[in-house]
Amino acid sequence: MLSRLLFILLTTTLLMMNSFKVKAKDFIWPGGAKIAISLSYDDALNSQLDNAIPALDKYNFKASFYVLPNSTVIRDRMEEWRSAAKNGHELGNHSLYHPCSASLPNRGWVPPHHDLDQYTLIKMIEELSTTNTFLTAIDGNNERTYTPPCGDLTISGKNYLPKVKNNFVAIKGQGIASGFSVLWAPSDVSNVQLIEDIKNISPDVSLINILFHGIGGDHLSVSTKAHAELLKFLSNNQETYYVDSFINIMKYKNIRSSIKYNSLADLNDY
Repeated sequence: MLSRLLFILLTTTLLMMNSFKVKAKDFIWPGGAKIAISLSYDDALNSQLDNAIPALDKYNFKASFYVLPNSTVIRDRMEEWRSAAKNGHELGNHSLYHPCSASLPNRGWVPPHHDLDQYTLIKMIEELSTTNTFLTAIDGNNERTYTPPCGDLTISGKNYLPKVKNNFVAIKGQGIASGFSVLWAPSDVSNVQLIEDIKNISPDVSLINILFHGIGGDHLSVSTKAHAELLKFLSNNQETYYVDSFINIMKYKNIRSSIKYNSLADLNDY
């Protein structure tokens, strides 16, 4: 089934603040769930406001939206993004200009002024800091997670994430605990495929990151039907799957990983 997904990463998720020592199969999420589901949406698209958020709100699911300050959809629909944040959805950092490496295959769409190959480290640091400030002006929050555009991590031949990681609670797609989490970026898949892939996930996996783009429109799109049926499935199986924003999931994981506990009751005050 996964061959039909745009499978950009199968890796662990980096816990930025604390090392994680509990085995995935022993980790318990809120409500006793065995698997956390992070639903995230990249690039600040109209179809996310029009289709994804109403569908999420129907089930009171909180998700993460990795937005771009230079997007016209941010400029033209600012109050809708602000309302989504007030309703508990995360506005995450996806950089200022979405720089990607133009030298990689099928990257002819990357404009020269947004080519990560031409960036310096200080330029990237400044852009991520500016984006954090911009997002704080929208939602008032001072904590943020980050999803690197295109999954590209190299500037001048070196991974830039170690230089920026302290600005974020977590960075999606980066990890130290092999097998704990997976990251999928589906497009043009059916609800059956999405649901079956979740059902058939390895028992060693405790966190599934599903990274969408367009929902019923825009680019790398998943149909509104497939998206809606996935949410319905997750809502009907909340004893197994804990759905929340990426930042809430990682905060919980931070706390759970850094304290000694005897039962889920130890986290009642979280």
